[in-house]
Amino acid sequence: MQYELFYWPTIQGRGEFIRLALEEAGAEYVDVARQPGGMDRLMAALEDASTPSFAPPFIRAGGLTVGQTATILLFLGDRLNLAPREEAEGLFSHQLQLTIADLVAEVHQTHHPVAVDLYYQDQLAEAKRCARAFCAKRIPKFFDYFEGILAQPKRGGFLAGGKLSYVDLSLFQVVEGLRYAFPRAMRRLEPAYPHIVALHDRVAARPNIAAYLASPRRISFNDDGIFRHYPELDSE
Repeated sequence: MQYELFYWPTIQGRGEFIRLALEEAGAEYVDVARQPGGMDRLMAALEDASTPSFAPPFIRAGGLTVGQTATILLFLGDRLNLAPREEAEGLFSHQLQLTIADLVAEVHQTHHPVAVDLYYQDQLAEAKRCARAFCAKRIPKFFDYFEGILAQPKRGGFLAGGKLSYVDLSLFQVVEGLRYAFPRAMRRLEPAYPHIVALHDRVAARPNIAAYLASPRRISFNDDGIFRHYPELDSE
């Protein structure tokens, strides 16, 4: 099956969580908006589906249109062998992905704490306050949770099902993004989270992921995406 991924063509954003799953699985897919005429197709697709998405990312596969990052990964997990087969662990994977979605939303809030439609410069004072609290309190709160799960012997160093799943790829992306956005804060925090760092490193070394990261298919982090590096927001 060929998958069509509809997402903005110049940022990693939420679409990157989908790309990582497709790349790890070696799935055949088209990143639609990065093709000639692709943005026109994306905008038309937003209006076209009988089950339309509120916003990208969404995918099309086998006549289905599926939106929302966590739902897309739930859909892809079974099909790409990136989700536990046992029901309880499968639901736990989805729960973890939704928790990651909460974290990602808080990352975005650090540079747009007042309103999405205001420029960053128009909410700079609020952003500084939000980012300080995020680095001091919220990253540790989320990381304590994931570290505790990874430390369980039965997990085998993975978050669910005892082997690599899509949620491990997503946590890898979170670490990558936070290292870009808050490098000083992450250097201070990471020694307390050896299991998260070890998972990140194992994912980065997987052949398909390593090839993807070194390829032009991997869009560089930039200050239009979710993870943005503004030095004035990076807490010691």
